[in-house]
Amino acid sequence: MRARAVAGALGAAALLCGPVAAQDMRIDPAITEGCLSVNAATPEACIGVAATVCMNEPGGSSTIGMGACLGSEAELWDRRLNAAYTALRRSQDAGSADALQAAQRAWIAFRDLSCAYERTTWGGGTGAGPAVAQCLMQMTARQALALEARLEEAR
Repeated sequence: MRARAVAGALGAAALLCGPVAAQDMRIDPAITEGCLSVNAATPEACIGVAATVCMNEPGGSSTIGMGACLGSEAELWDRRLNAAYTALRRSQDAGSADALQAAQRAWIAFRDLSCAYERTTWGGGTGAGPAVAQCLMQMTARQALALEARLEEAR
């Protein structure tokens, strides 16, 4: 009886640890950086590559795991976007910098509304979380690449 109680408690603990472990899943930024160095002419091909590798890891194919992997890659692209945006603003005169800031603020609202719309298409299903994470990742990555290209043109 005691062994059965211990086994039950361990089983419950394992179930509780699963989602926590999936939430802790992170991408390897080197995957994206390596992809970008090989695909300099077509950087869009690298969007989602690191998240796909992450989702193929144990726990990555669960809904929580997919959301964590996609969210982790979205964070990488957001850091790149912010770095490019900051550098681009600094390279411009005040009028252009202000226009860039206004455009970026409008783009953020558009991205957020677009991804909120994506959530509604799932009808409250569990796939909504990963779908929104993928939307945020893809849109943020595309904007980061666009700002990086604009920055290269300005140099």
